[in-house]
Amino acid sequence: MTDEAFPHVVERTGALLDEVRARRPRVHAITNAAAQTLTANLLLAAGAAPSLTASAEEAPAFTARADALLVNLGTLDAERRAAIPWCIATARQAGRPWVLDPVFVDASPARLDLARLSLMGRPAVVRCNADEFAALAGEPPSPASLQAFAARAQTVAALTGPVDRIEDGARGVAIANGHALMARVTAMGCAGAALVAAFAAIEADAWLAASCALLALGVAGEIAGETAGGPGSFPAAFLDALHRLDEPEIRSRARAS
Repeated sequence: MTDEAFPHVVERTGALLDEVRARRPRVHAITNAAAQTLTANLLLAAGAAPSLTASAEEAPAFTARADALLVNLGTLDAERRAAIPWCIATARQAGRPWVLDPVFVDASPARLDLARLSLMGRPAVVRCNADEFAALAGEPPSPASLQAFAARAQTVAALTGPVDRIEDGARGVAIANGHALMARVTAMGCAGAALVAAFAAIEADAWLAASCALLALGVAGEIAGETAGGPGSFPAAFLDALHRLDEPEIRSRARAS
């Protein structure tokens, strides 16, 4: 990433937060049972609007009225499995961006098969951790393998962890913001993928949307970690920090390479 590009990410992050708060994009999230409450609250704290039904009868209609779709494979029951292909098809037909979160594809061949099939629906962003990426791409994560995967799948690869790396085959950035307590709260990454979807609903450049969303999440996590007493109080502090987050705070804390 060029030195000129990262300041643009920082500047755009604050602007996107303002746009989300003004436009209130709706994200339909087919997500896992453990993530639903935090996902909804994170979207609301950022200024977006959530919907969460996983019913195969209803979810496509909710997707059609949403501005973006999140497909999270964390609870892959029969209902969600039936709804996912229809919702992806609906989002594509409506020209809406969608985000794939291939949770635990490294643990389940059936889940991995569905994730690879879903890739054919051209997600705007794939948000995953290192083990999930290795299973999905067939090789360990590295800047080169992320670039190759993104180019091959025609998507943005957003690898999250102690340092987040976002690649689209041509551009890449590593974001070092965050806090250790983020890994001690269930569904933090899953809920964060919903913010990626909300930003993608506003910003047509999916790489920029994913980079800005993960920067906002990392900075909010740092702020929350300074006051939280532990993993019990951290989610509330995180939601408060995201709700108050603004461009000057992002600019003062952003770290990337």
